[in-house]
Amino acid sequence: MIRSNLPEDRRAQLVEMIRQRGFASLPALAAELAVSESTVRRDLDFLEESGLAQRTHGGVFYTGPSPKLVHFDQRQSLHWDRKRQIAVAASRLIEDNDTVLLDGGSTTYELAQLLVGRPLQVVTNSLPVANLFTSSDSADLVLIGGYVHAKTGVSLGPYANQMLAGLRVRRAILSVAGASEQGFYNSNLLLVETERAMMHAADEVIVVADSTKFGRTSLAHLCDLGSIDTLVTDHEIASEWRARLEAADVKVIVADTVPNSASGTVGDRTLAKAAND
Repeated sequence: MIRSNLPEDRRAQLVEMIRQRGFASLPALAAELAVSESTVRRDLDFLEESGLAQRTHGGVFYTGPSPKLVHFDQRQSLHWDRKRQIAVAASRLIEDNDTVLLDGGSTTYELAQLLVGRPLQVVTNSLPVANLFTSSDSADLVLIGGYVHAKTGVSLGPYANQMLAGLRVRRAILSVAGASEQGFYNSNLLLVETERAMMHAADEVIVVADSTKFGRTSLAHLCDLGSIDTLVTDHEIASEWRARLEAADVKVIVADTVPNSASGTVGDRTLAKAAND
C-alpha cells in the first residue's frame, strides 16, 4: 500500500481498507497505515460525518456505497435515501442474539451494514452481505452455498435450497422487485425458488421494499401478499396499498424521515412506526 501524509489520501486508503473488510479494528488500521490511533480516530470522525463509516465497540464498519457488482451499481444509487430509511426501521425489528436470514437485495445490504457489530447469528446467500460480517467477532455467520449469480453475488439453485431446508431461523428479511394485487415478484426464477426456501425456513418473514415497487410486477411471482408477516417501506407508500396489505394480515411499518437541521441529510434519525399500531 502506498502511504501518503496528506489527510485526504490517508482517508481514501482508510475507506478502501474498511470497504474491503466490512469491519476493522482501530489498532489494525493504525498499524497498517503507520499512524497513531488518535490520527485514525480523527479520520474516522470525518468518515462518519461523510456517511462512509460508523464506529462501534471494537472498531469501525463500512456504511458507504455497496460493492462493485452490476446489481449494486445499477440499483444502489436509485432511491438510496428511501432504502436507508427502510434499513434503519428494519434494524429495530432485529433483537440481539436473533438468528437472521438475509437475502442479497440492495435494501437488505443497507440493513446488513447496520447490523454489523451486534450479537447475531446471520445466515445469508449473499457474498457481499457475508463479507460485512466476516471480520466481526460478535456475529456467527452461515453462508449458503450453490451456484453464484455473477450480477448479484448471491447463491441460488438446488444446492442452496437443499441447505436452507435443513435450517431454521427466527426472521428472514427479503427484498423484492415489485408488488401487485397478485403478490410479490422478483426478477430471477432461480432467486424466487431460493427465496421461497428462505420463507419456509423462517418463523417470521419480513419484506423490505420502497414505495416505488408497488403497482409493478417482475419476471417471477414469489408469493401472495398475505404470505409474509411484515412489510417495511417508506412514507410515500399509497394509502390504498397500506389498506390492501393490512387486509391481507400483513403488518406495515413505515419509516418516517426526520431531517437533519444542520445538513439537511437523512441519517439514523429515521423513526419507525407501525401503521397498524
